[in-house]
Amino acid sequence: MYSLIPHAEDINSLLARYGVKFGIYKNNTYREQLFPFDAIPRVIEKKEFDYLEKGLIQRVDALNAFLNDIYGEKKIIKDGIVPEEFAFISTGYLPECEGIVPSKKIYSHISGIDLVQAKDGTWYVLEDNLRVPSGASFPMIARKLCRRADPETFRTHAIEDNRNYASMLREVMDYVNTGGINVILTPGRYNSAFFEHSYLAEQAGVLLVKPNDLVVKDGYLYFKGFSDSLEKVGAVYRRISDEYMDPMTFCEESVIGVPHIMEVYRKGNVALINAPGNGAADDKGIYYFVPKMISYYLKEEPILHNAPTYLPYYEEDRDYVLEHFDELVIKDVAEAGGYGVVFGNSLTEEQKAEFKEKIKTEPRRFIAQEVIDFKDLEIKDHDTIVQRKADLRAFVLSGKETKVWKSGLTRYSTVPDSFIVNSSQGGGFKDTWVLSQ
Repeated sequence: MYSLIPHAEDINSLLARYGVKFGIYKNNTYREQLFPFDAIPRVIEKKEFDYLEKGLIQRVDALNAFLNDIYGEKKIIKDGIVPEEFAFISTGYLPECEGIVPSKKIYSHISGIDLVQAKDGTWYVLEDNLRVPSGASFPMIARKLCRRADPETFRTHAIEDNRNYASMLREVMDYVNTGGINVILTPGRYNSAFFEHSYLAEQAGVLLVKPNDLVVKDGYLYFKGFSDSLEKVGAVYRRISDEYMDPMTFCEESVIGVPHIMEVYRKGNVALINAPGNGAADDKGIYYFVPKMISYYLKEEPILHNAPTYLPYYEEDRDYVLEHFDELVIKDVAEAGGYGVVFGNSLTEEQKAEFKEKIKTEPRRFIAQEVIDFKDLEIKDHDTIVQRKADLRAFVLSGKETKVWKSGLTRYSTVPDSFIVNSSQGGGFKDTWVLSQ
């Protein structure tokens, strides 16, 4: 099963040659670094993935129902399932999206759901990423290079083929397309995920465009080709954050947006993938309510578990968090990429006192979770096999049907005993093998 190990160095060299990198902005400085690949795959048995697949489809369907509701009738608020103030104070909720009904009523077309598996085998969802989730390109190209390095491994093992992600993406784009060409919109070369933007465009057979390649005219969106020819655009897989999408609607200082694109979207003349405003559903505080959404919208019991979570917003939970601070991990709901995560027992007494005061004065800003001692996976560290913490980002695509890609991005920590696996924090990645029998 691990016959790819002898090829690990060659595969990493090829990944570097192909520019498989990610960028980090820190202290007003941009730098690129390689995303280290480990050749020992994560293996998920068919029966186990079938269970995950059902739970992921259920969860994403409920989240899409919530987004339709929160920007529409707001029944879940009126029925008291989600507190009104809690929902609308979220930085991810955008009043500018009120009343907009996206093509085919789909908000989250590509959902990145982060899971961990506890040592007892239980899977927990840690986060729902519904805005601009990235990472699918890494296992795609890694698998391609692994197949090239050792085709025999893939002939002799029943492993699901992950080369269909681009066609799944194209199916979604075609389904919601309002009439015109499909494009992937990138802010440009210096975006942290530019490799992914260009790779997905190539694999899916769609145009990769920058903001100045697009123009709004007479209520429609067009791609400006050679000699200023115009070609109508029907679907935009946008890899630009909400606040920079349209300087006429959101941040007026944005130089990477497309002026008036929101007007076209509001009229139903273009599909935006993912829909602006999805942050209303993937706010770390709203995460607490997802099991309730599943029961409310789908009339089903949740298949996948949330990590045990406490909301300081509620007095009872706040008292519990303050009393059991050392046993919990505290997360700032506005942070991402592994930032804003604090383990209570890692702080000094003075720091604990300061942090507890923040929780008292800004209870909506934080959630607290039980620390899940999740599974270690084997990685090769120089000439030694060692154990490291790892998570799984599953990709769920919503079009005519909701489907789960039979692969995923397994990220691992390069630091012993660290629970932070994010690439921006120095983590690496490995291929995820879903067995087909």
